[in-house]
Amino acid sequence: MTGKGWADIRKIAAFLQAHPLPPLRAIYHSGKTRAEQTAEVLAGVLHPREGCRATEGLDPLADPTLWIERVRAESEDLMLVGHLPHLDRLSARLLSGGAIPEGLIAFQMGGLVCLRREGANWRLRWMIVPELL
Repeated sequence: MTGKGWADIRKIAAFLQAHPLPPLRAIYHSGKTRAEQTAEVLAGVLHPREGCRATEGLDPLADPTLWIERVRAESEDLMLVGHLPHLDRLSARLLSGGAIPEGLIAFQMGGLVCLRREGANWRLRWMIVPELL
C-alpha cells in the first residue's frame, strides 16, 4: 500500500473508532496485499467476531454472482474488502435488483460503502471517503 493509502485507511479507521458500527460477523478480503492490509487495519478497530480472512470471489474481475448469493443468504453484517470493478458491479446489481450492471456508486480508493438489506431490496445506507475526514 502507498503512503497515501496507509494515511487514508488510518483516517477511515479513526472515524470508525469514533463512530462504531454494529457488530460484524466477519471481514472478507480478496487475499491481494492491499486488500489484506486494509482488512487487517479495519479488523483492529471493528473486532469482527470471526476475524478477517481471504476468500474467493473478491478479485477485480470476479463474477459478482457468487457474492450476490452469499449476502442474500447472510443474516448477519459482513464487510467485504475488494477491488474495482468487482465491488462496483456487485453493489449495482444488489441495489438495482440486477437491472443495472455497474456504475451506481462512485467508488473511491480507500472509501467505505454500507449497503443495507430491506426485505428483498438493498439500499445505500452511507458512504465515507477519506477526503471528507
